[in-house]
Amino acid sequence: MGWGKLMENISGPLFRGTAGKMLLGIFGISWVWTILCFFIPLNIYAEIPVILTGLLYFFKDKLYSSIYTFSKRDTVLIGVISSVVLLAGSFYPYILDHFGYYIPTIKWLTEYGIIRGISNLDFILGQMSLWHIFQAGFSNFSDPFLRINTVILVIYGIYSIERKGWIHLCFLPVLLLFSQSPSPDLPVIIFSLILLHEIIAGNKNIALLFAFSVFVLAIKPTMIWLPVLTFFYGTFIIKSKLTSFLPGFFILFLFFFKNIWAFGYPVFPIAIGDLEMPWKPNPEVLKVSSQYAVQKTYDMQYSYEEIQQFSPFDYIKNWLSLKGIKSKINILFVVSLIFFSIHTWIRKKKLITLIYVSLLIKSILVLAFSAQYRFFIDVFFVIFFVVLYDYFDRKKSIIVFSIISLSMISLLSFPVLIQQYLPSFRLGNFIAGFDSNQIYKPGTYEYNHFDSFQTGNLQFNVSKDYPYNFDTPLPAISVSYIFDDAKAGIFPQLTDKKNIRKGFIWKKMTPQEKKEVQNVINNIKNIDK
Repeated sequence: MGWGKLMENISGPLFRGTAGKMLLGIFGISWVWTILCFFIPLNIYAEIPVILTGLLYFFKDKLYSSIYTFSKRDTVLIGVISSVVLLAGSFYPYILDHFGYYIPTIKWLTEYGIIRGISNLDFILGQMSLWHIFQAGFSNFSDPFLRINTVILVIYGIYSIERKGWIHLCFLPVLLLFSQSPSPDLPVIIFSLILLHEIIAGNKNIALLFAFSVFVLAIKPTMIWLPVLTFFYGTFIIKSKLTSFLPGFFILFLFFFKNIWAFGYPVFPIAIGDLEMPWKPNPEVLKVSSQYAVQKTYDMQYSYEEIQQFSPFDYIKNWLSLKGIKSKINILFVVSLIFFSIHTWIRKKKLITLIYVSLLIKSILVLAFSAQYRFFIDVFFVIFFVVLYDYFDRKKSIIVFSIISLSMISLLSFPVLIQQYLPSFRLGNFIAGFDSNQIYKPGTYEYNHFDSFQTGNLQFNVSKDYPYNFDTPLPAISVSYIFDDAKAGIFPQLTDKKNIRKGFIWKKMTPQEKKEVQNVINNIKNIDK
């Protein structure tokens, strides 16, 4: 809230109220830290000044007085929502990306900042989502358990009540499944629904709306529909001047620059917009990544060679008939788009048409690159929101919130229910269930078993008998990328062997380096045996 007030002094409010200040504060802090982490690590020396600045404005401008503007009934509801969120957020993380992507990214940011060409070391690190930059900044002192998503859910509850957007309470308990990890999926869904609400409510601050929508895109590029919608809204409905979009375009430039610095191309993981950066990934590694994305579209149920033999009809048929729950989600996605097409045609409202066109653009892009359900799950929320926006009042929403919250907490507490009745939902096998220690400390894992190796000028660590490096000292490389690099005949090297902050490049291996890497692979295989 303190940073939100500081941002309001510069840009004006995103919208009035407590939640508006909180969201604008998140926006401002994220970009301050994004710029800083090019120069310094996001350690406690970066965190403390940000906290002190926020507290200064919080008390100087008496922002705590906004608490008293809520009625007693609303205060009780906020307390109940917060309690449910905190309980859900205390469970052990179970999303696999938490161990293979989120924590390693945050470790790099807190120990070194953004490293040039980091994708050459471990390809997935080239993504460096803005959400992990935001989480990294708070991970030294304020949030060492990496539960920033629970904070966002509490803010979402406050927004729902403060802005009387009761339909949001129907979504909130579903999102409890993302509260144990700093998953970018949760903030982008929440922020997009909030911005959509503001657009439908007629918010005319197009400069901040567009800038914030680009911020959401920078967290997760599959949210391309949101800045497209905001741009359409500002152009065709608000009739804004082009200058209103300049802050958003500047943020888009920073997003591209961040990706080029870490990955070598403007948008991770797509090799489009080649600026011939010397630290860009090896073409063979990009090819493997692209093939893997195609296989993930079909839930790894077909080899890449088999998929290449598909006819146009097979592409669609096999995608809709995958084994397990994925096919049901894919079918629901197609049906939802068809339903929303009909709804848009019947309503014949300009704003709904713009929302539909924006979602259609996003859907086409996702289907073209990698039609995985996690890339289009936000479409379900948007369609539900637009169609039933006027249906849910306070009473109906609280009933739905209570029922779904109870269901979600039960599933997290007793994962055997998912494993028994929904065996194709593989993540259910990684949910640990309730642990009494959660009452005073969020569930976290420790592993800290690793081996150290050297190839060329790079000393690196590899997690022992485990595929992810969440608890491995830096620099660490995932086992899968060691195999990919070896197959391509390359290996990551330090640009400057005395300074890791100078970044990474890839080099073709010498005969001696090939022997060194083969020893690493043999060591890994022996451990696996």
